[in-house]
Amino acid sequence: MSHVSTPSSADADTGTAPPRGGGRGRKRERTGRRRTGRWILLSLAVLVLAGAGTGYWLYSGIDGNIKGVDIDRSIGDDRPEKLPTSGQNVLILGSDSRAGANAKLNTGDVSGARSDTALVMHIPEGRKKAVAVSIPRDTLVTRPECTKADGTQVASAKRVMFNSIYSQVGPACVVKTVEQMSGVRMDHYVEIDFAGFQGLVDAIGGVTVTVDQDIHDSSSGLDLTKGTHRLNGTQSLEFVRTRHGIGDGSDLGRIGLQQQFMIALLAEIQKQDLLGSPVKAYKIADKLTAALTTDSELASLTKLAEFGRSLNGVNPSTMETIMLPVAYDKVDPNRVVAAEPQASTLWKAIRADTTIPESAKKSPATGGN
Repeated sequence: MSHVSTPSSADADTGTAPPRGGGRGRKRERTGRRRTGRWILLSLAVLVLAGAGTGYWLYSGIDGNIKGVDIDRSIGDDRPEKLPTSGQNVLILGSDSRAGANAKLNTGDVSGARSDTALVMHIPEGRKKAVAVSIPRDTLVTRPECTKADGTQVASAKRVMFNSIYSQVGPACVVKTVEQMSGVRMDHYVEIDFAGFQGLVDAIGGVTVTVDQDIHDSSSGLDLTKGTHRLNGTQSLEFVRTRHGIGDGSDLGRIGLQQQFMIALLAEIQKQDLLGSPVKAYKIADKLTAALTTDSELASLTKLAEFGRSLNGVNPSTMETIMLPVAYDKVDPNRVVAAEPQASTLWKAIRADTTIPESAKKSPATGGN
């Protein structure tokens, strides 16, 4: 089992990251993109499954599961221009919320919520091949002036860690921050939370994983012996949150487990042929929609299904996954900043819906120049 990481990833339990050093950069360079791809594939599975199963899902109870965020109202007019040839751009967040249903989960002493994973998925005109850019969660960014859901104004701030914006100001501010740093207009916002993730696993009857060592992590609660195991929803959450019981105890091991689990989850969904069973489709739909928060334009079954159907031409196996080029911060080497001119070149290509130059994919923090 390979253990992978985004560069200098902040520790999900402490908010800190292991210092750079040794050969980790090369390992991260080889595997960072694959980890990003697993989250994108899961997100695509949600949308495509919605589109294919619409006929079974049109029930008011399920439709009411989806939570909506009025991004346009929260951000206002201070947004990049939507270019006619820019395709579709979706900000996907995997949130580690510890409120509501998530508060009942085995989460140790961590409170609040963070955007554990952030992906900008770009779907070019014609929607045949998608590109996704992951933003490392410990990237230092300039947070723009934002408005909270209760109307409170939050001033702009420099050198803010990216994954803190979600908990401090809310999802609309995450969207605005991404738009300001990239110049790319986000057409949609999709968030998947951990509580719904647990329900999804239970709904499909569990996921099978094989581990090559005993794992005992008192923080996450995971206790597995070497070999093959069928995990239920609670165990699956423990699995993807584990770090203390493997590797050097840093986030590197956890990210490797997350990658492994996402592959296993997708394989399970494909194996069960969920779309061929109305009963299973309804059950999965209930869990999936309960896990979702979207922008208000997607916050209904019909709208989500319509968007999902439009992605049917996108083949996940051909999707290009890119990490935002970053360099270690000169003041705090446990943090990273966008590397220039690579980052600007990358965002420019996405804005123009053109091929991304190889030079824009190289990250100094992972050994690229």
